[in-house]
Amino acid sequence: MTGSILIVDDEEKLRNLLKRLVGLEGFFVLEASDLQQAKKILEKDEIDVVLCDVKLPDGSGVDFIKNIKLTHPLVEIILLTAYGNIRDGVQAMKNGAFDYITKGDDNDKIIPLLHRALEKVQLQKRVQQLEKQVPQPYRFEDILGESSLIKTAIELAKKVAPTDAIVLLLGETGTGKEVFAQAIHNGSKRTNKLFLALNCSAFTKELLESEIFGHKAGAFTGATKDKRGLIEEANNGTLFLDEIGEMPIELQSKLLRVLETNEFIKVGDTKTTKVNVRIIAATNRDLKKEVDEGRFREDLFYRLNVFAIILPPLRERRKDVPVFAKYFMKLFSHALNNRIKSMSEEFTEHLQNHEWKGNLRELKNIIERACILESSPELTVSSLPLELQTNSLLAIHGSSFDLATAEKLHIQKVLTHTKGNKTEAAKLLNIGLTTLYRKMDEYEIRK
Repeated sequence: MTGSILIVDDEEKLRNLLKRLVGLEGFFVLEASDLQQAKKILEKDEIDVVLCDVKLPDGSGVDFIKNIKLTHPLVEIILLTAYGNIRDGVQAMKNGAFDYITKGDDNDKIIPLLHRALEKVQLQKRVQQLEKQVPQPYRFEDILGESSLIKTAIELAKKVAPTDAIVLLLGETGTGKEVFAQAIHNGSKRTNKLFLALNCSAFTKELLESEIFGHKAGAFTGATKDKRGLIEEANNGTLFLDEIGEMPIELQSKLLRVLETNEFIKVGDTKTTKVNVRIIAATNRDLKKEVDEGRFREDLFYRLNVFAIILPPLRERRKDVPVFAKYFMKLFSHALNNRIKSMSEEFTEHLQNHEWKGNLRELKNIIERACILESSPELTVSSLPLELQTNSLLAIHGSSFDLATAEKLHIQKVLTHTKGNKTEAAKLLNIGLTTLYRKMDEYEIRK
C-alpha cells in the first residue's frame, strides 16, 4: 500500500528516524519542522496522512487538526506526544484525529496505524469518486424507510412538490433535509432548472448577504467586480436555505422581501432585481422559540411556515435502521471490491438499540468505519466502536450491574486493544487461552 506521509516535528533527530522508519515501508515521506511549513506542504502536495507532534514552536498539533480537516477533510492525522496527556488525547479525537500515541512507548504501533489510516483515506477517495459517477437518488421513490413517520413526511412532500409553495423542513441534524429538498425540486415543474443549496451557518453576516443576494463592484473591500448571488443564479429554479435559524436577523428582512415581492437589492446596489425562485428552508431549531426570544422575525416565521414537514430522528424510526445500514454497507463494500457481504443479527440488534444522536450521518460514519476495520465478509459487533457496543449491550440487557454483560464488555475491550490477538488478550486477562475461547463462544464474541 503506497501513500504520502507528512511528518511534522521540531526534533530533527526524531524526524529523521521516523522518516527512515516510514520510508522503509514504501511510503513517500515529506517532513516539516513547524506548523507553517506543514501548511505550505499541504497546500502544494497531495498528502494522505499527517504524523504530527503535539507541541510545536508555532502552535499545538491538537488545534492544527481542525485546520487540516477544514481544508483537507480526507487527510487523516495521527498525533505524537512525549507526554501521555489524556485530556489532549480526548480533545484530539474530538477534533478529528485518527489516533493519538506516545513517542517511544508506541513506536511499534506507528506502521500498523499508518496502514489503517491510509486504508481509510483510500476508501474515502474511492467512495467520493463513485458518488460523483453515480447520480444521487433524490427522487421520492429513492428515499429509504418503512416507518409510518417517514412515509407521512414523504406523502406531504409529494403533495406540495408540484406547487410553488414555500416549504419549511424541520428536523435534527442528519435527518435528510437536503435529500427531501432535492426530491421536492425534482417533483416540481422546476425540475429542469437549477437547484442550489446554501448552509446559512457556514458564513459570517457579510459573506452570507453577498452569497445570497450578490454585490456590486466596490460595495466593500475586495469586491472588484459584480457578483450574482445564489437567489439570482437559482432564478426559475429552487434555492434551498439550510439552517435558516442561523440567519442573522438583519438579513431576515431582505429574505422576507423576496418572499413577498420576488425582488431584492444587491449589496452596494440602488435598484431592485426581480426573480422567480422557489424557496425551501430547513432548520434544526425551534423557530417559534427563536421568535419568542427575539432572534427570529415573527413575520418571516409565518411566511416560511406555510407548509412545514417534520423529518423524524432515527431513534423514532428504529425499524428503518437496518434498511439504511444495508444501503451504506453496500455502498462502502462496493468501494472495497465487495469484500463485505452481510451483517450479523447481533450487529443489527446493536444498531437498533443505539440512540443515533447524529442520525443518518452518524450511522453512515459507523458503517464506513466497520467496513474498513472488518476483515471477514460479515460485519459483527466487534466491528463497532467500543462505546456503541457498550451502550447497546446495556440497552439490550437492561443493567450495567449484570456480571455477564460486564465480563463480555471487558473481554471485547481487551480484544480490541490487542487487535484480535487472542494469545496476548488471554495474558492480559490472566486466563488460559482455552478459557478465553470458551468465553468468546459463550458470549458469541467474534474477533
